[in-house]
Amino acid sequence: MSAPPSLPLDPRWLAALRAETCRPPVRARLPLLAADAAVGSVEPGYLDGIGLERLPDVREVLQKEERPEGPAWRLLGDVTAGFARVALALREASLAQAWRDEQLAVWDAEGRRVGTVERGVVRPLGIATRAVHLVGQAPDGRVWVQQRSLSKANDPGRWDTLMGGMVAAGDTLETALARETWEEAGLALQALRALAWGGRVGIRRPSDRDEDPGYTIEEIDWYRCTVPDGLAPDNQDGEVAQFRLLAPRELADWLERDEFTAEAGLILAAAFGH
Repeated sequence: MSAPPSLPLDPRWLAALRAETCRPPVRARLPLLAADAAVGSVEPGYLDGIGLERLPDVREVLQKEERPEGPAWRLLGDVTAGFARVALALREASLAQAWRDEQLAVWDAEGRRVGTVERGVVRPLGIATRAVHLVGQAPDGRVWVQQRSLSKANDPGRWDTLMGGMVAAGDTLETALARETWEEAGLALQALRALAWGGRVGIRRPSDRDEDPGYTIEEIDWYRCTVPDGLAPDNQDGEVAQFRLLAPRELADWLERDEFTAEAGLILAAAFGH
């Protein structure tokens, strides 16, 4: 598959998008440590809301400490077991996001995996995540895109790449790509043509909702492919409202009207020469 050299995107729009997806926290966050490694961060006062004095099982694995550079939270003992207790406490205190019963890997700053954590608490705890996206074109150069379900917790109704999903703790990039492409688009990878890794983009930004203490840190590996004529995406998991084929000029117009998620905007811009 040969991609068009570029989408006709306004450089000012692209610069604003890149600035939007690379923002520091609104307020200085407290480091979240496991052993001596920083694995996340939290809003000041957020974990105090758990009521540690009433939850001795959490107090055993999570402690606040004063350091010369300022306060920090420290997770004690096994990372996976400790985060399981903290996640349940956040859920019971209605401080977690949508609960998924899905474990994501926890990484230290050197890229070493140190444990796993429930997906529903990664944003409030500032834990870095990994995701995969697929940019799909028809043989005539039009681009397949999906509209996210109106019931999605994040960016409901906005437009996205052909597929985008999280890399779970038990996944490789390849297994996540295959699973998410089937669940979201009903497409088997072996039926696609010219499937190849395209690149990686990063997101660093606080939540847009003042009441949401989350901070997103995500690395997204994106792939490209050609969807052969006669083969069309068909959602399997109820998380996609519809699919559309857009010509490059129409795609650029939709992007500049901010019809797409920020992640999709970055990926599609990169996929088409920006």
